[in-house]
Amino acid sequence: MADIPMPLPGFTAWPSFPFEGDFKIKHLDPPVETEPARKGEDSADCTACTAPDDAYIWVNERWRVRTMDRPTGLPMVLMLEPRSHLDLGDLPNLLAAELGVMTVRLERAIRSLDNVARVHVYRWGDGAAHLHVWFMARPVGQLQLRGTFLPLWDDILPPIPEDQWRESLAHVAAWLAEFGGTPLAQPPRIDWQAPAKLTDS
Repeated sequence: MADIPMPLPGFTAWPSFPFEGDFKIKHLDPPVETEPARKGEDSADCTACTAPDDAYIWVNERWRVRTMDRPTGLPMVLMLEPRSHLDLGDLPNLLAAELGVMTVRLERAIRSLDNVARVHVYRWGDGAAHLHVWFMARPVGQLQLRGTFLPLWDDILPPIPEDQWRESLAHVAAWLAEFGGTPLAQPPRIDWQAPAKLTDS
């Protein structure tokens, strides 16, 4: 007997859904008996724990903010991480309270960029064991990017210009540094050349 295809969920008709054409739903694999270990369960093998401060755009004694290694399709994509090797449910009360403050502070810093309308905040937790909270900026006027599918659009859109990306990183880092910590992102160098000599107009 042939498999009867499952009906597509309603979100495939949403304006924000980034794909069109014929789709079918994958079959759900049976559950595994043992969950696989995530990357960096042991702090000795943890990428976040072994990364130097200069891999981040802003740091303080308890938190660090990281970007991707190249421009993204969205105006800004950042990750907030604690220095300590902890997951969300492991945070002591002080860090848990600071996570709320840092989330609001970083959202405001990103939203202060001219080309940002909203900032989406995500935590998935299935990839790496070290807590990392994602901040993704939706560009102004791009209403089709609203909502659930913003991370997918980030992979689809062409990367923003590198100079614009670096300038925005430096802006966010400086904004955060107004409350303490160290800004490590630098704006791009100005590419200009002085005339060799003065000429009469």
